[in-house]
Amino acid sequence: MDASTLSRIGLAGLAVMGQNLALNIAEKGFPISVYNRTTSKVDETLIRAQSEGPFSLTGQYSPRDFVLSIQRPRSIIILVKAGNPVDQTISALTEFMEPGDTIIDGGNEWYQNTERRIQQVADKGILYLGMGVSGGEEGARHGPSLMPGGSFEAYKNIESVLKCVAAQVDDGPCVTYIGEGGSGNFVKMVHNGIEYGDMQLISEAYDVLKNVGGLSNSELAEIFGEWNRGELESFLIEITSDIFKVKDNLVDGDLVDKILDKTGMKGTGKWTVQQAAELSVAAPTIAASLDCRYLSGLKEERESAAEILKEAGLEEEVGSVKSGVDKKRLIDDVRKALYASKICSYAQGMNLLRAKSVEKGWDLDFGELARIWKGGCIIRAVFLDRIKQAYQRNPNLASLVVDPEFAREMVQRQAAWRRVVGLAISAGISTPGMCASLAYFDTYRRARLPANLVQAQRDLFGAHTYERTDRPGAFHTEWTKLARKSSAGAFS
Repeated sequence: MDASTLSRIGLAGLAVMGQNLALNIAEKGFPISVYNRTTSKVDETLIRAQSEGPFSLTGQYSPRDFVLSIQRPRSIIILVKAGNPVDQTISALTEFMEPGDTIIDGGNEWYQNTERRIQQVADKGILYLGMGVSGGEEGARHGPSLMPGGSFEAYKNIESVLKCVAAQVDDGPCVTYIGEGGSGNFVKMVHNGIEYGDMQLISEAYDVLKNVGGLSNSELAEIFGEWNRGELESFLIEITSDIFKVKDNLVDGDLVDKILDKTGMKGTGKWTVQQAAELSVAAPTIAASLDCRYLSGLKEERESAAEILKEAGLEEEVGSVKSGVDKKRLIDDVRKALYASKICSYAQGMNLLRAKSVEKGWDLDFGELARIWKGGCIIRAVFLDRIKQAYQRNPNLASLVVDPEFAREMVQRQAAWRRVVGLAISAGISTPGMCASLAYFDTYRRARLPANLVQAQRDLFGAHTYERTDRPGAFHTEWTKLARKSSAGAFS
């Protein structure tokens, strides 16, 4: 092909995310070639490029033609289902690629798969990036948050494209080089874990306001809309307000009330909790949100349990609590509880990223991660700018909870937080995310915990030893023998 007709970049995999990202790239002025094994997807993308553009987008129908239509050194984004489909796509494309070319995997991939593929294609001289892409189909089309990790040389080859395609915020495009290896995938995974926690906390706020406060969907739409103009301003709060406004087009009423209460998931939340456990990092809010998704899937069991426990004499407490509720105060308390709980969830995610960064030597920049999450991604929120500032003030910050600004806010909101959790418990309304966040805060803030008793128990049954508060070294005690001796002495 003539060099003047070659595309600047290629994209393989034209499901919803792939199509939208390809059109975003083309709209920003970068000629792009697209490919999909199912040729109808190529045709569909070409039609969209004409109707929404026209854009400089070329469709290719074979791996060979696709690769050869891109200028060297080639940069090819693949957006296919994680796992074997990625390996199959890499195998098909690398047959025609050359040393110096780059593959960028934009899927939600397990970070170790990316690290394996980096080594695999390096044998052919091919560069590799694992790039987290957040923002859903809307973000992909108009500006996502991008988290590329792997070869720095590969990143520099495509940096100009990514900076134009990413969401734009006041302090730059929502993309940065994350680090080596599978760091980009890992950061996206933790982003999704934080997202799990965020969504769970919002659903709990809704549950308390609706079932304890007795608020209607129209009132909830107004409240979440108001919250979105303050400290809670975020994408998830904004769309929650919109959800409460939508009427059902099949039957009378609001659509949200007709949706089955079973939550789906694709695995990144589970990976986050597993990694937290492996790295010995406490992430209770994220873990609680995952547990709630599992429990939501037990719809028939829950319905059966409700009936059995009702017959056993369990009475709903919601009605009696409702009658004595000050709605205005409850709304303000729930806002404060939601904010404080969210800070704990983000703190847990950041601590997990730090632990992995230390283990792998990635040298992650936490302030920069907060910055690129300010736009495009699902967890984008106005307080991410304050998280960025917290890490700029102290790059070695142990936890967001102890940043001076956030610490003051947590203290100011804790009374409301406790009232909401206490009220929910009294009413029989489960708030596992808020409870987990509050327990995390209460455990982290205490200079002394009852862990001394646990350690004594471990030493008694397993001779695991213990440390003392008043002198160095490891100690072991014959607890049972001494206890019996003490008892015998008391009765003598």
